[in-house]
Amino acid sequence: MPDGCAAAADGDGAADDGGTFGGSWGWSAGDGRLRTACDNLPAVLGRTSRECARRHAVLVEAVRAGCVGPVAGLRAEPVERGGTVGMRALVERGGLPATPLEQLGDGELRYVALALVLLTGPEVLAMDPVGEVLAARQVLGLMADGMDRSLDSRQARALLELAVRMVGRGHVRLLGTVRDASAAEGLSEVRVLHLGV
Repeated sequence: MPDGCAAAADGDGAADDGGTFGGSWGWSAGDGRLRTACDNLPAVLGRTSRECARRHAVLVEAVRAGCVGPVAGLRAEPVERGGTVGMRALVERGGLPATPLEQLGDGELRYVALALVLLTGPEVLAMDPVGEVLAARQVLGLMADGMDRSLDSRQARALLELAVRMVGRGHVRLLGTVRDASAAEGLSEVRVLHLGV
């Protein structure tokens, strides 16, 4: 699964297990492993919040840095739609009404999905692990073409800072292309290569 979430916001949204409602980011069921199109993000958020409260708290902190408006938390809740039960992800807004994840902008959706992958590593993705390597030593290689697509400069910087933190822990490696390399300025752990024009 080396292409990880490179297609996070522009995937076709098709579910491979019948677990979504019309390919929307906001409605999903399934096994809690993030698919390439990230169309089951609510189920993954529900799973990760139950399994690792500390990582979930760091994700909320990261989302707070990359989304507009107050972010008090992220939660997934079961919902019924047309007689089918699925999951809906919500951004908690403190004293304000919660915002369904599907109502966020494209850049915020990409940001949330990439932050989730960076924070949770191989355990969260639907992928084939290397059989001869112990699970604790598995390294996830992410290739994010257009990593800053639909992101503003603040979001791109916050995502790169998060990537630096997670790569430093040894379970994730990231190769990304960006339009504007200025977001990496001052991050000594990031190596920038200028290609083409």
